[in-house]
Amino acid sequence: MDLTQFQFDLPERLIALRPAEPQDASRLLVVHGDGRLEDANVRDLPRYLTAGDVLVFNDTRVLPAALKGVRPARDEIGQDVTCDVNLTERVDGRSWRALARPGRRLKDGDTITFADGFTAEITGHYDGGEIGLRFSLEGDALLSALDQHGAMPLPPYIARRRPADAKDRETYQTKFAGEDAASVAAPTAGLHFTPRLLSECEAAGLARETVRLHVGLGTFKPLEEKQLEENRLHEEWRRVTPEAAARLNAARAAGYR
Repeated sequence: MDLTQFQFDLPERLIALRPAEPQDASRLLVVHGDGRLEDANVRDLPRYLTAGDVLVFNDTRVLPAALKGVRPARDEIGQDVTCDVNLTERVDGRSWRALARPGRRLKDGDTITFADGFTAEITGHYDGGEIGLRFSLEGDALLSALDQHGAMPLPPYIARRRPADAKDRETYQTKFAGEDAASVAAPTAGLHFTPRLLSECEAAGLARETVRLHVGLGTFKPLEEKQLEENRLHEEWRRVTPEAAARLNAARAAGYR
C-alpha cells in the first residue's frame, strides 16, 4: 500500500484553533443508509437514534503532558539546553515514554529539570524517536507536579499555530472524564458532549456505557511506510469490562445500535 493514498490537502483556514461554543454546536455530517448526506449539528444526535441504542464513552482523562525543561550543561564549557517534552505512555508510577526536542542533544543518563524538585533522568532511546524518563517524583506527587507545570498537549496542527493556555484545560477535557489521567491527547469526539447534550440523550432513552482507552503516541504520530507494510499501528492501553461487553452484545442482539 502506498502512503500517498492517505495524503490530502487541508487548508489552514479550515482548521479551528478553538472549539465551537457551545461545543455541541459543532457540525455533524449524517450519512443515511440509502447514501443520502445531511448537514446537522452534534446537538441533533438524539433525533437520529432510537431509544435503546447505546452510546459508548471513553472516560480517560487527559494529562497536562507537555513540559518545558532544561538539560543542564554537562561541563564548564557546555551550555544549558532548553527542552520540549511530550509524554506519550505511562510505564509505571514514576516512569514514562516521551518525545523530546532537541533529541540529538539528549543522551541516556542526562537529567532534565522542569522545576525545583521536579526532574527526570533519561533512561533510554527507543524506536520512533521516543525516550524513557524516570521522574524524581511518583504517584500522586508526580501527577500534582504535572498539573502544576505541564500544559495540555494540543494536536500538532493546532500547537504549531498557538500555545496551550488555561482555557484548554477545560475545553480539551471531556465532561465525563474519570480520575485516571494517562491520556496524552483527548478522545476528541467526546469533547462535543456537553452536560445539556448528555441530558438530552438520557431523556431520549439512549443507553450509556463506558470503556477506557488511554490515547497515546499513535493518535498524532505520522504514519510510516513500514507500519503499512507490517500492518501494525501503535498500541494503546485499553479496558472493556466483561459486564460492559455483555450489555453491548445484548443490545446488538436485540437489534439496537
